Amino acid sequence: MLWLLIATPSAGAAVFDGDGMWVWQVSLAQGGNPDRMAAKAKRYGIETVIVKAADGRTRMPQFSSLLVARLKAHGLRVCAYQRLRGRFPRTEAERAAEAARMGADCVVIDAESELKGRYAQAQAYMRRLRARVGPDYPLGLTSFPYVHYHPTFPYSVFLGPGGAQFNVPQMYWKTIGVSVDRIFQIAYTYNRVYERPIYPLGQVYLNPNSAQVRRFRRLALAHGASGVSWWSWQHARGRQWTALGSAFEPLGRPRVTAGFPVLKSGYRSDQVIWAQQHLKSLGLIRRVTGRFGSGTVSAVRLLQLQNGLLPSGRIDAAVWRLLLAAEPAPVRWR
Repeated sequence: MLWLLIATPSAGAAVFDGDGMWVWQVSLAQGGNPDRMAAKAKRYGIETVIVKAADGRTRMPQFSSLLVARLKAHGLRVCAYQRLRGRFPRTEAERAAEAARMGADCVVIDAESELKGRYAQAQAYMRRLRARVGPDYPLGLTSFPYVHYHPTFPYSVFLGPGGAQFNVPQMYWKTIGVSVDRIFQIAYTYNRVYERPIYPLGQVYLNPNSAQVRRFRRLALAHGASGVSWWSWQHARGRQWTALGSAFEPLGRPRVTAGFPVLKSGYRSDQVIWAQQHLKSLGLIRRVTGRFGSGTVSAVRLLQLQNGLLPSGRIDAAVWRLLLAAEPAPVRWR
């Protein structure tokens, strides 16, 4: 297989470090003028802009080599994002690869409801994209922050071996109707098992107050995130921009620390799939089904007995730590 050579400015997820702002419509970001965009970004401490480059298999003319070059000339990092639809996964992968060839420092895959239950399509997309950009080019996933609310979404494909190196959950607290603290607790509890660096995506749309925006920044730092980003440029008002660029005192530790999800008999979800991939790697099960049936219960009990734990048959924090010490077994989805 022949890989196209694409210059990579940073390895892995490091390209997403610092503060980022998403651009849905370039024309609504300082009139689409790259020099004015860069000036505003610098004024408020934005280091990376993430611009929409494709929707499904449709190219977005707003993302171009010229735009990338002009923003980079001002010292900004420029990433592309693609709204994935999943109907033509290989063609959609070609659109993402084109954005990389235009000079994008990374590509972020925006996959949402359309990909629920579409494991084979997600795998076809990731394989084609990796074949085009190579194994080390920085890819991210942005999707639902509450993994347990979306049990058929293929997180394990997008964030598994050969997938994205970093995870950008859409932690829109005001939209979901929870506090900033609560969304960090839930999002980190359910996303951490995929073992990808988490870069929280916060909201400046729906006019959140300045205190909430600053709290989001402080909690991200307290949870160990090396970068945050915001949706989106065109929605941010003056008070949100000011809150993004203001200094703040670190928290030290968050009030509520993230735990691990608990899985038990009868559950069906992507996190069951992820646990089964690790159980298979350990030689404790043969098939990955996504159903926490009697075979999975027996496998978990055996793992617990082997490690001096109470054989409850449930996957709790202690079991997750044992599972995640192993590499996940590959799955070929059809």
